[in-house]
Order: sequence, then C-alpha cells, then structure tokens
Amino acid sequence: EERRGEESGEGSPRPGSPARPGRDKWETATRLKAALGGENGAAAAGELRALLERVLAPAAGSGGGEAAGEALEWCRCLLSGGEPWDGFVQAVRAYDPATLCGLVWTANFVAYRCRTCGISPCMSLCAECFHQGEHAGHDYNMFRSQAGGACDCGDSNVMREAGFCKRHRIKSNSNVPCVPKDLLMMSELVLPQFIFSLIQHLREGYNEPALDLPSEKDLHKILQVLEPHVSFLEDLTKMGGAMRSVLTQVLTSQQFYKDLSSGVGENACAKKSHEKYLIALKGSGLAFPEDKLACGMEEQGAGTSTLAVQGLAGATATSGQGDSSDEEDQDGSQGVGKRKRVKLSSTTKDQSIMDVLKHKCFLEELLFWTIKYEFPQKMVTFLLNMLPDQDYKVAFTKTFVQHYAFIMKTLKKSHESDTMSNRIVHISVQLFSNEELARQVTEECQLLDIMVTVLLYMMESCLIKSELQDEENSLHVVVNCGEALLKNNTYWPLVSDFINILSHQSVAKKFLEDHGLLVTWMNFVSFFQGMNLNKRELNEHVEFESQTYYAAFAAELEACAQPMWGLLSHCKVRETQEYTRNVVRYCLEALQDWFDAINFVDEPAPNQVTFHLPLHRYFAMFLSKAVKCQELDLDTILPDQEMLMKLMIHPLQIQASLSEIHSNMWVRNGLQIKGQAMTYVQSHFCNSMIDPDIYLLQVCASRLDPDYFISSVFERFKVVDLLTMASQHQNTVLDSEHERSMLEGALTFLVLLLSLRLHLGMTDDEILRAEMVAQLCMNDRTHSSLLDLISLEKNPNPKSGIIPGSLSFESVLSAVADFKAPVFEPGGSMQQGMYTPKAEVWDKEFDPVMVILRTVYRRDVQSAMDRYTAFLKQSGKFPGNPWPPYKKRTPLHPSYKGLVKLLHCKTLHIVLFTLLYKILMDHQNLSEHVLCMVLYLIELGLENSPERESDEEVESTGGQERCHDSWFPGSNLVSNMRHFINYVRVRVPETAPEVKKEPPASTSSDGLASSQNSGTAQVFSLVAERRKKFQEIINRNTSEANQVVRPKASMKWSAPGATPQLTTAILEVKESMLSLLIKLHHKLSGKQNSYYPPWLDDVDVLIHPEIPRYSHGDGMTAVERILLKAAVQSRLNKRIIEEICRKVTPPVPPKKISSAEKKTLDKEERRQKARERQQKLLAEFASRQKSFMETAMDVESPDADTAMEIATSEQHVSEAIYDCVICGQSGPSTEDRPTGLVVLLQASSVLGQCRNSTEPKKLPTTEEEQIYPWDTCAALHDVRLTTLQRYFKDSSCLQAVSIGWEGGVYVQTCGHTLHIDCHKSYMESLRNDQVLQGFSVDKGEFTCPLCRQFANSVLPCYPGNNVERSLWQSHSNKCMRDLVQEVEDLQEQLGTFPSETNLSKEMESVMKDIKSTTQKKYTDYSKSPGSPDNDFLFMYSVARTNLELELVHRGGNLCSGGASTAGKRSCLNQLFHVLAMHMRLYSIDSAYNPWRKLTQTMQDKNSEQGNELEELPEVPVLYRDVSSLLLIQILTMPQPLHKEHFTCIVKVLFTLLYTQALAALSVKCSAEDRMAWKESGALKKNTCNGEKSWEVLLGHVVSELSKGKIYEERETEELTFLTLVTAYSEFSNYFLPLITSLLQHHLFGGDLPSCQEDEEFTVLASCLGLLPSFQSSDEFTSASCLDWPVPAFDMISQWCSELASFADRHPDQVKALLIQEPKWDLPRLLQLPENYNTIFQYYHRKTCTVCTKVPKDPAVCLVCGTFVCLKGLCCKQQSYCECVLHSQNCGAGTGIFLLINASVIIIIRGHRFCLWGSVYLDAHGEEDRDLRRGKPLYICKERYKVLEQQWVSHTFDHINKRWGPHYNGL
Repeated sequence: EERRGEESGEGSPRPGSPARPGRDKWETATRLKAALGGENGAAAAGELRALLERVLAPAAGSGGGEAAGEALEWCRCLLSGGEPWDGFVQAVRAYDPATLCGLVWTANFVAYRCRTCGISPCMSLCAECFHQGEHAGHDYNMFRSQAGGACDCGDSNVMREAGFCKRHRIKSNSNVPCVPKDLLMMSELVLPQFIFSLIQHLREGYNEPALDLPSEKDLHKILQVLEPHVSFLEDLTKMGGAMRSVLTQVLTSQQFYKDLSSGVGENACAKKSHEKYLIALKGSGLAFPEDKLACGMEEQGAGTSTLAVQGLAGATATSGQGDSSDEEDQDGSQGVGKRKRVKLSSTTKDQSIMDVLKHKCFLEELLFWTIKYEFPQKMVTFLLNMLPDQDYKVAFTKTFVQHYAFIMKTLKKSHESDTMSNRIVHISVQLFSNEELARQVTEECQLLDIMVTVLLYMMESCLIKSELQDEENSLHVVVNCGEALLKNNTYWPLVSDFINILSHQSVAKKFLEDHGLLVTWMNFVSFFQGMNLNKRELNEHVEFESQTYYAAFAAELEACAQPMWGLLSHCKVRETQEYTRNVVRYCLEALQDWFDAINFVDEPAPNQVTFHLPLHRYFAMFLSKAVKCQELDLDTILPDQEMLMKLMIHPLQIQASLSEIHSNMWVRNGLQIKGQAMTYVQSHFCNSMIDPDIYLLQVCASRLDPDYFISSVFERFKVVDLLTMASQHQNTVLDSEHERSMLEGALTFLVLLLSLRLHLGMTDDEILRAEMVAQLCMNDRTHSSLLDLISLEKNPNPKSGIIPGSLSFESVLSAVADFKAPVFEPGGSMQQGMYTPKAEVWDKEFDPVMVILRTVYRRDVQSAMDRYTAFLKQSGKFPGNPWPPYKKRTPLHPSYKGLVKLLHCKTLHIVLFTLLYKILMDHQNLSEHVLCMVLYLIELGLENSPERESDEEVESTGGQERCHDSWFPGSNLVSNMRHFINYVRVRVPETAPEVKKEPPASTSSDGLASSQNSGTAQVFSLVAERRKKFQEIINRNTSEANQVVRPKASMKWSAPGATPQLTTAILEVKESMLSLLIKLHHKLSGKQNSYYPPWLDDVDVLIHPEIPRYSHGDGMTAVERILLKAAVQSRLNKRIIEEICRKVTPPVPPKKISSAEKKTLDKEERRQKARERQQKLLAEFASRQKSFMETAMDVESPDADTAMEIATSEQHVSEAIYDCVICGQSGPSTEDRPTGLVVLLQASSVLGQCRNSTEPKKLPTTEEEQIYPWDTCAALHDVRLTTLQRYFKDSSCLQAVSIGWEGGVYVQTCGHTLHIDCHKSYMESLRNDQVLQGFSVDKGEFTCPLCRQFANSVLPCYPGNNVERSLWQSHSNKCMRDLVQEVEDLQEQLGTFPSETNLSKEMESVMKDIKSTTQKKYTDYSKSPGSPDNDFLFMYSVARTNLELELVHRGGNLCSGGASTAGKRSCLNQLFHVLAMHMRLYSIDSAYNPWRKLTQTMQDKNSEQGNELEELPEVPVLYRDVSSLLLIQILTMPQPLHKEHFTCIVKVLFTLLYTQALAALSVKCSAEDRMAWKESGALKKNTCNGEKSWEVLLGHVVSELSKGKIYEERETEELTFLTLVTAYSEFSNYFLPLITSLLQHHLFGGDLPSCQEDEEFTVLASCLGLLPSFQSSDEFTSASCLDWPVPAFDMISQWCSELASFADRHPDQVKALLIQEPKWDLPRLLQLPENYNTIFQYYHRKTCTVCTKVPKDPAVCLVCGTFVCLKGLCCKQQSYCECVLHSQNCGAGTGIFLLINASVIIIIRGHRFCLWGSVYLDAHGEEDRDLRRGKPLYICKERYKVLEQQWVSHTFDHINKRWGPHYNGL
C-alpha cells in the first residue's frame, strides 16, 4: 500500500536531473534492457551504472520524499525492463516454488501454535495457514505475539508435515519451470547499486552520538527518509522465490561488496561514506582488522593488539584497569566505591569474539547498521522476509552470530531496551529454533562459545563484592540486582536464545562435552550465587523497602534454572552418564571456590540469608537425574564429608529463615522479605528453588552422621535451649514469643525432610499425582490454574508461551478429580468449571506434608484441613476435629537408605522424649501442632525401622562406648520406646521450682531398667555433640588439625552475666516413651484409663494392623495407631504396654489454663453472647421482613400480588398499612406524612427492540450479513407517528399513539416502603458519608436500606385503601347508556391541583424524576416544542411502557407462567395515581374528547368539513391506537376509578378495536372477496343478532369504505379470506384484553385467571366482563363480545366516513395507516455463533466505520450489532467516547458490548459500567479473559440466557455487584 503513496510524488522532476517526463524512463529502460541482451552489453552496463549512480546518489540534503519517489520509480522501470510494473510482478510470481509460508508479523499480531504438530516449542502459524491446515482435536492455542514472529508452515525442521496447510503441502521443486534469463537480468544489475545506495544513506545519516546525549531524533529522521526504500525491498521479497534468490546473491556476494563499497575509486561520495563507516566501527569499540598489524596477528589467532584500537573507550578507562575492553566502563566511575568492578581475565579467544568485526558483503554491513540503528521494524521485517531462501538463511544466521557481541553492547546502551529486545528475539527465534541450522552454526561459528562469552561479559558490567559471610575479606563477586540490566530484564533476549539452542540435542551435547565451556558457564552461574543478600534488621524498620528481589528471582530462574532444565532434558539415559559427571565435577569446583572466596569454615554468619544458591541447585538436580535416569552410583560422584557439611549449611539456613520470616522475626525488613519467602515456594519457582534445596539436604542427611545433622537442625532453628526437661529455661538467641513457632518450624522441616520422596524414588506420574492432589485439596481449581500451579519440568523457553501439555496430565486429573460444571448462582456470581477431589482421594491420598510444602500462604494449609474435616463429617468417617492423617510413603530409592538413620538416632529420640514429657507437664510454648509433628516423627520411625530386633538380644549388645550419654542404650526407636528414664540432670535458673526439691535417694530404681547414672545434662549434648563430630570429621579428612573450630563460635552459647545463674538440678522422671504416650492419651481424652490395648479383645489387630478406623481421627487416634504399631513390631513393647495399662494411672494434674487458652475461652464466650444478641435482633427483624421475603425471594405462589397487597389481602381494612424500613414504624400513608415505595427509574429501549420475526437476528460475522434496524418495533412506531403528523393536527396525533418504545421510563421496586422524610435524612447521611460507594448520591441514587437493592427515587403511595373491593364484587346493573354518560361527566370535571400538601409535592418531584430519567429527544415529539400535549403523551406512555414491559416479563401472555417475579417488581398501582394526578391537570377540550367520538354519532358533519380548510384535520378514530386511548380514558378519570366505569370504557374501546380489525382485513383481501362479503353481510343484516355477527359487520365496513377511494389502487396481496379473518380478528383482539386485564389486576386487585394459551382470549374476555356468560369455546367467536353503546351501523359509518374523506386527499397513505403490526415477538439479543473464533476472526481486523482505522479495542453491541471502538479517542464526540454514546442512542443509557479482544461482556448503565463476565467458555468450562490462553471457546447458552434475562427484566443494577464510574471514557 505504501507504494501507491510514493508514486504520487513522481510528477515534479528532481532538481538537478534533466526534466524527463515519466514516459521517458520506460523508454530508457526498454532500450537498456535490449542493449544488455545484445552484443554491446558491456557499454550498456556502464551506462546503466552511471545512470543509477546519478539517480540513487544520496543528494546533499537527502532530497526528501520526492527524490526518493523519483529514484524508486526509476528502479521499477529498470527492473521490469520497461514493462508495466504489475505485469512484471505477476511474471516473477509465476516462478515461485512456494514451499514455505514465511509470513512475517510484528508484535500484537494474532497467531496460532499447535503443540501436536510442532517440533520446536516456538513453532507458530499465521491464521490463514492454521485455518487451512487440519488441526481439529489438536492441542493448539491462539496467542498475541509479544515480539513478532514468522509463519513456519512448510518448514519440516520446525513442524511435522501433517500440519502443513493446503498451499504449502506440495514439494513443488520439480514442476516449477526454470526462470528465463532475461526476466531477472536487469534485477541482477540494478539491485547491487540499490542496496549500496541504501547502505550509503545509512552511513551518511549516522553520527556517533556525543557521550552525553544520544541523537535519537536524527536516527529517526534518517529512517523516515529510508522508509520507501526498505518497503520497496520488502515488496521485492514478496514476489516469491525467484526474486529472493537474486536478492540473496546480491546480498551475500563478496565481489559486489568489494567493487562498490571498499571506498577505492574516483567517487568522492563513496570515499566519504567509507570513512564514516570506519569511524562508526571504531566508535562501537570494534576493530577494523584491515590495519596491517592486526591482520597479521589475526592469522595467528591472537586478537590482543586490537586493544589498542579502542576509539573513544581507551581514553576513559576507569578505576585503573587498563584492560577494560568496552566503553561500558565509563559509567563505572559514577557508581562510586560500592561497585568495585571485578574484571575476569579474558582469553584472547574472548577478545576476538568481543571486539573484532569484519564485513565482507552487503548483508553483513546491512545487519551492522540495523543493529546500530537499534533494529528498526522495517529493516527487521525485510531481513526476515528473505528467510524462506535457504542460502540466505544460512548466510544470515552466520552473520547474526558474528554480530552477537555487538548486539549485546548495543542492547546494553539502548534507551529502548524493551522494544529492542523484542526485535532481537523476533529475529533470533527464527534462526535458532531450527535444529539443523543451530548445529551447523555451532560447528562452524563457535556459536556456544560466543553465547556464553557474551553473557559473561554482559553480567560482568554489574558485579559488586559479595557481603555474605565474611564482609571484609570476601573475594566473591555477585551481580547487583539493583542495576538496570537486571531490573529491566535486559539480558532476556540473550538468555532466551541460549535456552533455545540448548533445547536441541546435538547442540546441548556439544556443550556438555566441552570442559572449557562448562568451566565458563559455572563461572557465569557463580555470579548469581548469594546475590540479593538479606540482613535482618534488629532495631528499627528499614526506611526503604527495596524491590530488587523481583529481579533476583527472575534472573535465577531465567539465566540459571532454565538453561539447567534444558541441559537436564538431554541427560535421560545411561549413555549420558559422562555429561553428568562433567557438570557435577565443575559444579563442585565452583562451589569449592565459592566457599574459599567467602572464607567459610563451619558456622554461617548470623542474621543473614540469601535465597539464591544456583550452584547448589545445579549440583542437586544433576545428582537427582544421575540416580533416577542414568543409574549412576551416587557415592562415586559425591564429595567428601567435609564438603557435604559445608553444602548443607546454606540450604538449611534458608529453611530456618523461612520459619523465622513466618514467625515475624523479620518484620523490620518490611513486606518484601515475606514476598521472597513466598516466591521461593511459589509454583513457578519451587521446582528450581525449594525442591532442589530439600533434596540436597536429604542427600547430605543420608551421608552424614545423624546426630550431627539433627543437632544442626535444632541449632539452626535456635530452639536448642527450649529442649530441656526443666519447666523454665533461658534462650540466648530467641525471644520467647517466637519459640513456639520456631519449634513448630523445626519439627515440620524434619517431617518434610523425612517424608518427601519427590527426588527419592517417585516416578514422574506419581509426582504429578501427588502435586495435583495437594493443589486440589487446598481449593477447587480450574483446569488452567492447575496447569499453572503444577509446574512440571519447565519448558525451555518461558517467553514462547508453551504450556507443557503432557498427556498424563489429563489422565491423572480424571483419576483424582471430579469436574463441577460451571453453574450460574442466583446471586449473580458466575462460577467457572472447577475440579474437586474425589472422595477416595480424601480418604486415601490426602497428604498434609505435600500441602505444607506447596502452600504459599499459611491459610491454604488451614483451608485444606477444613475441607478434609468437612469430607470426614459428610461421609460419616469422623465427627470431631481431625488431625492431619498419616500417609504411607513410596519406598526409598536404595541410594538414599541412609536417610532412615535420622529416625533412629539418640539425639532425635531425646528430643522426642523431652517434648512428650513437656507436653504432658503443660510447659509453656508447646502447641497441638508440636505434638502432632512429634507423633508423626515417631510413626515415621516405626514405619521405617531398620531391622526387626529379635527379642532375645535385650539391651546388652550396645557395648559400653555407645552409652556415652546414658539416655538410651541403643539407637533403634522400637527398643528405645520402652526404655525407662528415671532421673535427668538439668540446668535450670535458680528461681525454677525444680531446685527446691531434695534430690531423692539414689537407690530408688525401677525393676525394668536399672540405669542409675541417668543423664548428663542434655543441653550440652546437643551443641557439644555437633562440635565433637565436626572435629572428628575434619581431623579424619585433614592432617593439619590445627585449623579446627574457631573459638569465637562457642561464645554464643553462654550469654555472659545477663541471665540469672544456672544450677544443676536432678529431675525424677520415671517414664518411657510408651508410658508418656499412654498418659497423653488419657490427657487428650480427659478420662482416666481411657486407653485399653485393642489386641486384648481381638488378636487379629496385630496380624493386620492396617485398620481403616485408625486412618482418620484426632490425637487420640494417632496415639492408638502408634501404640499398635509399636506392639506389632516387638513382643516386649506389647508386654510393657499391657503392664502400664494395668497399673492404675495416677491422676492427671488439673490442667492449668494458660493465658492464651484463657483468651480463646473468653473469645468463645463473647462469641456466644454476640450470637444470642444477634438471634434476638433477627427475631425482631423477621416480622418486619416477612413482606421483604415474600417480595424478593419468590417464596409464595406465582399469582400473589405485590407486597402492599399482601399486607391487606386477609382483612378488609379501610386503609393500607405500610412499614417504613428506616424508622421501623408501621402506619398508613397520609397527606402530610406520605410513605413511598423504593423505586428504580430507568430509561429503557428494550421494547423498541422487538421484531416481528420469531427467529432472533444473528450477529453478523461476514460482510454479507448486515443488520438493518428497519423492522424493529421502535422504527415502525416512529414512522407511523411522523406519517400521522404530516397529515393530521399535531395535538390529536400526540394522542393517537404511544411513545416510549425507545427511551421509555420503566419503574420497578423492591417492594419496600419508607417515609419520605426518613428517606430524605437517609440521603443526607449518605451524602456526608465519604466512603466511596458504587453509586452517586448527588444523582439521587441509593440502596434500599433493607435489601440493598439499587434505587434512585421514591414513589409516593396514595392515601386510602389499595382496593375498594366492594365496588366490583358484583356486576353493576346500570345499562350501558347511563354508564357512558357518567364516564363523560366525570371526565368533564377538571382536575384541580389539590391543596399544596407534602404528598402533592412529592408527586410533583417524582414526576420530575421520571421525566429527567430519559433524554430530551425521547420526550419531545410535538412540532411545537414544549407544548402541553407533549407532557400528556409522555405521561400516558410511561404507563404503557410499564404495562408492556410487564407483559414481556410474563413471557408475552398472561398464562400462569412467569408471573411471579414480574408481579413483584411492578408498582403500577402507585404509578397510576401519580400519573393520573398530573394528567387531570390538562383539560381535554370537550369538542375533541375522543370519548364522544366513540360513543355518540355526530350530527354536524358539515361544520367539520369547513374546519379543514384552515387547519389539518384530527386523526380519524380508526387510526388511533386503542391501548393508548384506553390509558387516556382511565388516567383522565378521577381516582379511584369505579369498576363499572372501567368495564364500560373497555367495552366501548373493544368495539373500536374490532372495527379496526375488520377495516384492515377488508383492505387486505381481493375485490371479488369484498363483493361477496358485502352481499352476504347485507342479507343477514336484519337478523336479531346482527350487531354481533362478524360477517354482517364486515359487510357493512366494506360497503362504507368503498364510498371513498380507499380500494382504488391495484391489488397488493391476494389472500384466501376465511383463514385470514379468523386469524386476524383473533390476533388483533389479543392485545387489548392482555393490557386491560393487567390494568384491572393492578387497579382493582383480584387474581389473574390461569389458563391454557389457546383459550386465553375467552378467559380474559369473561374476566373483563366483556362476555355476558361463559360459552363453550368451540361456538365462541370474538364478535359475541361486542356491546355497542349506539347502533353499530351508524357508528361504523361515521368512523368510515372520516377515512373516506382522508382518502380523497391522500389515497396512497390510507392503507398503510390502517394496517398495524399486530403481534411482536419478545425482545431478544442477537444470536451468537457457536465458536468464538468466528467472531474474533471477523471483527479483530475489521475497520471502524467512523474513523476507518482498525480499533485497538474493538467492541460490538449485542443488541443491534453495531461495531464500535472502545475507549477510542478517534471516535470521541463532545467528550463522549463511542461506546457510551452508542449506549445512549441504542439503549437509552443501557449498552451491552462484547469486547472482541477480551471475549468479555461489559455493561454500561447510565454513568456506571461493569464487567459482566464472558458467555464463551473453553472445553473445561472456563472463561478466557483477554484471550490469554487462546484456547478454543464455545458459547455457553445458559449464561447467554441469563444475560438476556437481565437485560429484558432491567435487573443489571441489582444482580451485578461491581460497578464503577466510566467518566464517558469507554
């Protein structure tokens, strides 16, 4: 398209060249082409070159657009050799062997990705190829391109051939004819110069930016000038393969480049540009190796001399480092002090990678400039468009790799690094996703070396000294997370390329085999080891919370973890063992270096933690793979014990810190530290963070001494001092309020450590299942959130948008979960389709340990437990509050058997014993959670006992040396459980109660165990133990024992002088673990002797210990389970348990209530009291709410009435009683203190949307389907009114129709009443309430104080009773004539405005409200603005609108269906009073009163004829709308209306309606039929029942009407008559009875009859008193209802004569006005297509009709199908954006829009809007807002019905909760 614009500038010749008319160019071109083909070719070529040089030379001022246009015009002529250009393009296209699509797109383009067909994860297809391929049932999604991309259709390296589309399936090389030589001959000569001229332009335009200000403006200017040139090249590439190959040849040929660009030669211009090129090269810190010296050196492979050629950078080398090799170092000088940059020693190879660039062809220099100009979009697209050419692809990839370092430097300096990143990736993803290409470049261009080096260099620019461990002497450097490079994620293009190429097996193998590369890479990873160090703030809160942790986590995930997962994916088989060994070896070397660099010995520095240990994690993950997939022996690759001890320290530190953070010990560090703790375990990071850490600790634990490990854990968690038998203790490192949660943390960690099997022997499917169960147990989940939460081994490229859709995922999901379909709750919140765990999962697989590991928020653990409790209650398995169940584990992999030793080590047993004792004695700071974990650990120990002990070997085998601590004889938990401990020596403060006791005589020993020397104080044993072991190990490993433990470490444990003196006391204990457990059971149950060994009753228990009754329960169940397992494992234990139970247990000490528990008790009591108060209040309220319940909740039977009538239906009271929901008083509504109904007034155009077709219209999805609003109800009514106004008197026109089809005011209520003065004060208080409500009080909006429904006005209730029931019980006996007269007299009384009372004021104000609800254009229809007729019309139309809408809500008829809710919302009775009071103020001139015309025959016809000359006549009676007349008659009568008058009015109007039907009928039938009816009618005319026979009446109508010119036109439709007459008269009679019965129901009470649809007319007629008595329906005709006030024939003649006189003047209009549309279908929204894609594909590229652009946020109106720009400023009119404007025009303030790009529906209601939700769901019943997942979406019919229902019933305001103001900006 751009080309067309350029040609327009062609006319004026370029200054400086001879003025040639355009034709001349074509002639020259033709001549040259012929000459070149001839023998004199060389001369012609010379001439051509000169011509081109002249035309293309960059003119002095780069001549602007015109010159460019001129030059391009020349090129076109020359290329096509004088042929017309379009013809040439066609000719070239014919030779295109199109096997590849290669369509290039830019950001925000919508493309597709099919995982079933893709080989590379980055595969993508354009929409066209996707829809033409066969992907049904595949795993595909649609996505918005982030960085741009290209279509891979036809490229079998990237996708499977089955997925190719129809166009690219054929391998068509064979049958494409050879390109004729002369076709492209000119191109080969012209293009080199054209491209060279482009390069010259680029050289000219580039000025090395001055150091301080980058000259971006200049760059943009040049690019603008060059836009047409690049577009021209792009057009050439689109001509297909033939032209591309010419271009490739030109771009890659070194010869052309030499000839044209070397700057040798006589052309000064070229020389100058060559110099500029050299300057640019130098300015980029790049050498130009033409310098002889460098050249020679390069041959020998050394690039050192290039350091000399550094342009600007050499001068400003900073901080004394002469070897700084790129100018980034200039900014080093600003980061004073803090950032001592650390340069790594660079090898010469690196130097050449970083600093040397040599250009040998156009392509290389073109890329160079593309980079220099920061990747202009146009250039990128051109370079990519060439890719389908295979030779080009290889050449370009190599060039790209050659410039890789330069790209990195430019990127680092760029100010627009985001855009630039996207453009880089746009290119690189096309090149590196192709395995074949990646392999070739790796081999030929050292791609891996280049990438790793470039990444290393990039990170080098932001290193700082690490402060971990030893601040002063640390030699370790880490990246600084605060730098822009990391903060803005600038490195991601390079990292993502690296991840991309590592996904190819051949490339990854090269990487894993190359030791040098691995060393460099580990170097790179170590930059991240220990970054973002947190130091705990101990005094005051930090003043500035740094947010660097985002950068740190992102960096570790993207730069370290993802390449790691990429590499791991290639280490899956035995043959790859070597690779693992390599990685582990270099990883350990790097770790060793790290420990040395930070001066680490054995104690981590206190109060600091880093979450980033990528080296540890590499080590762990490769170990795990080695054991799991490669069958390597773990011990061959593990380091020595000392190294393992060091390795475990930092991961353990992280676990302890997590616990500290959750215990609020880090609060002074701000919220961000919590953020880090959460991110560390969050689903996207856990696989690469916490899982490897815990696995590494498991490995260390399985290889180290268990006592050492356990004591390390408790020491790290700072709870050693708590583990004493004494009731009081001093903790030197922890405040007492943190002790409990730290102890819980330590025990929970041990449970995790010992129970997790993620890397210790679970298969992938078991892992997946465990993960899924854990997530589902916390909450029901949608399919997509599950996919998101369960991060399987991460896909290599995070930016590619791939989700690992493993096949096992679906099968596991269906095995563990049930699908809950998306339901629509009545409250209006829309549910998504959810998955919920199956019952057997709760029963057997719920694993609290896994849940704890995976929860980000502590509340999720609680949520899982609550759901588990609910399940147990529901299934009747356990009624109380259960404890987390114990779950059996998968067996350990043999390599990790050592882990079990932890469970069988004395240190752990001492801890468990102590804790059980402390819990039993009620020491402080112990919780149920502690007990739970203690029992869990004991149970784990029993489940994993190393060997069954034989009962003979009682404790003698231990040997003496093991009894060093005299607590337990051995290390087996089974035997230690029964070991009695008599005395323990403890260190206690002197104040402790234990000190007072006399130490008992040492003889008192127990028969069972005689260890009197009980107990070295165990405080020492824990810490000292650890020290001793550590020394042993180090001595064993190193001969120089002199560097053992640093003495300063021990200082921490004896706090000097601060605490009271400790003394040693001896405590009498006399318990074993078994006895403690049994006592605990008693304590938990609160009963003595509650434990009775079950095997005494049933020996089977011991043989089958797996009894279901023990699997769920609380603490008692857990204790029983453990005792049973202990008994099963050893006969001795069984005997001892029985013995303990036989001794009567001593009474349990009365439970001291701790303050915390007291608090909870108080809380309970308070809650109880509050509950009682609430009950009382509720009871009071209940009586008041009875009416509310019945109106709002649909409780009662469908035919009940509104609330006010409920109040009075039982007793016949004289006055209605109302309850005020604000002050709570009841009473009648009076003149001076009126009561009002809470109402919501809203303008509505719903009625106007009715159409007369039963099929709802479809939303257009092609150009052909358009919707025209001509056939809507509103449009037809408009036309009718304007026609009437043309021919008849305005005032009478305005009474002949109703308005309000569009913008009518609908009034609805929630049924609650309040005093109007109460309401005013309520509004005042709302106005002063500053809280932001969702509504605007200034506009009078509020919510009902009782039911919180939205409302905006109050409708006063008319004093007096609702219903004067006596008036209509019996039919009146007055004759018709008297009644008619009475009605007339009543109408004549003029309604005087009652004296100014409060009531009348309120009525006035509510009338104002009603008027202001709708826009002026919907109320002004008269020709003279502001005439009273307008208000008159508006008022009775409000009544009409409300009646009609209620009919619609009842489903279009009054059969029993649908009535209930419609009846509730309506407040017609009150509304009628208000309207009537206002209508009576307008007197109707008696001469014009329609009632006269209906009931009297007029005598003075002549005088009327006279009038017509002066003014337009009145509307003939037969043209008037009967329903409107009915409302006018009723509203102008004094209220309350008597039933007999009502019936009278109805009867009279029925005669009119009947006649109208007959007249319309007569117009429609043919002339012969008319004659026949005329005669047959005349015959019967005088029979007795003549006035009630329709044939007679019809005949009369025909004869009367034929007097005028009405029948004179030619026939329109011939219809068979009989069918019509029955149908038609039935039809037209339909509507009046409907409306009138509704009216009667509202004005007079009484039930609506219920009946079948087919008899509806009869039933209603008799109910209205039109039928004298009920006849059976077969002989019934509608005519029998007629009751004429005056002789029928006179009446009819009179009415017809009006028509006849009108027909004389306007014969063409007569018929049109007679035939009214009888029956409207109910209003419907547009029908939507099944599949969302249909809508999306049509609308998201569609241009807006107003501004002709493709909107950024397109939307479409679901009522009328109009296409609008959401938020588009382009279509804004007087500060209203298009959607808001449309909502006012189309829906009088209500708009329903589907947002195309988001698939969501948005509702605009007046000045507010809300997101309604989506009616399109995917296969799993989920919305896809913003189409982020891009899965196929299908219509959800139920939701759409609900939307339509809310629209028709006007309940958007009540049901949707989240409204906000839109400020007209949508």
